[in-house]
Amino acid sequence: MKTVSYHYDVQKIKTGIVHIGVGNFHRAHQQFYTHKILESEDQQEWGICGICLLPSDEKIVKNLKAQNLEYSLTVCGRDGNDEVYKIGSLRELIWGVEDPEAVIEKLADASVKIITLTITEGGYNLDKETGAFILDDENIQYDLKTSGTPSTVFGFVTEGLRRRKLKNNGGITVLSCDNLQHNGNTAKKAFTTFIEARDKELAEWVKANVTFPNSMVDRITPAVTPEDVQRLNEKSGLKDLAPVYCEDFAQWVIEDDFIAGRPSWERAGVEFTDDVTAFENMKLSLLNASHTLLSYPSFLMGYRKVDQAMEDQNVVKFIRNFMDTDITPLVPAPENTDLEDYKKTLIERFSNHSVSDQVSRLCFDGMSKFPVYIIPNLSIMIKAGMDLTRTAFLIASYRHYLKYKTDDQGHSYEIGEPWLTAEDQKLIDDEDPVAFLSVSALKGTDLKTSAAFVDLFVRFVRQIKNEGTGPVLLSILK
Repeated sequence: MKTVSYHYDVQKIKTGIVHIGVGNFHRAHQQFYTHKILESEDQQEWGICGICLLPSDEKIVKNLKAQNLEYSLTVCGRDGNDEVYKIGSLRELIWGVEDPEAVIEKLADASVKIITLTITEGGYNLDKETGAFILDDENIQYDLKTSGTPSTVFGFVTEGLRRRKLKNNGGITVLSCDNLQHNGNTAKKAFTTFIEARDKELAEWVKANVTFPNSMVDRITPAVTPEDVQRLNEKSGLKDLAPVYCEDFAQWVIEDDFIAGRPSWERAGVEFTDDVTAFENMKLSLLNASHTLLSYPSFLMGYRKVDQAMEDQNVVKFIRNFMDTDITPLVPAPENTDLEDYKKTLIERFSNHSVSDQVSRLCFDGMSKFPVYIIPNLSIMIKAGMDLTRTAFLIASYRHYLKYKTDDQGHSYEIGEPWLTAEDQKLIDDEDPVAFLSVSALKGTDLKTSAAFVDLFVRFVRQIKNEGTGPVLLSILK
């Protein structure tokens, strides 16, 4: 295994970026790209200050601080050859629970030109049916009224921008790195709605001084278990308290709209464009939607690792049929992109034994994923009279996964649905399968109005319960 150390003096790196949400994906993606450009002396004002806002972040904060914010990233090759990178681009780390004032001051700092975000698909606090920012949320209401410490990312950023304005510290870019359609537009709606409700004068300043470019991000990055920590350190020979691992594929496409300047990330492979729509549509509709399609049926069939599921040719055929028949007609390929090659590469990436991603990670937070990855294209498919077999089977599998919490082998499991509401739970518990079609994850379209979809869905619900997920999948492929 090859280990690659950084070749820049971390003491000379200045902070130009604040990132909120220092999770595994951020450390495998944005930190990696930034780490690569810091080798150039003219880029060394673009170090990153990480900001963690949740009580649950305490462990990662302590572990990273214990090793001077450095960590190892293992890039797992599809050919079985892995590389380990020592990452030094994270130069500061602030835990908002411990020092909220330091968070606000850093956001207001004149040397900071970009705020980046990985706060998850559900973190933007938008109604899944209307797309509106949920102003009556309890925590949002607290932050709108308090003169003290904020409790949400919206409260912290707003206070940081308010001080920035007061100090005449200049404009700034807010760059979402979450898997959302038009993630910059989403971030703009969420933050500007909050700011307008909190401080109308500040809202006017934001219109002229803050930009929200859209971006498309892509790199499969599994969760890291304690067993993974031991495994990764044994391979690397390091004693890293916070290692990360990921696949060898990475892509980042960003609309070039940075009001206060930006790093030369293109030197590390980032593609800048005027419009990211075609790229994000391709990625969300093919990679993310296929991950969701794979997740619940595979988990119910007993698979716990993605590469193991991909050894089942029925699963592979199911995914390829979805890509080729359901999605390809709806996805125009971006310029200079071969869609067939892209789909072939996706199958290779899912099958990467060295990554061996967790199926449970793909199942996590379906309530936020379905509205982004599945529902937009499903709405088009229904209107166009297309084949709804695979999507109806997926949603029937999702209901079974949430309702029964037992797989085909009789193994029980816990679900991870942080945005599941009490109303959602009532609809899941309802013995009438059609009630499930009103859960918040599916409200982007009224599935109950499509007789063709309802018939397929109800049939699959009953078949999965009576026969098991695997046999029903096989019947779809015949």
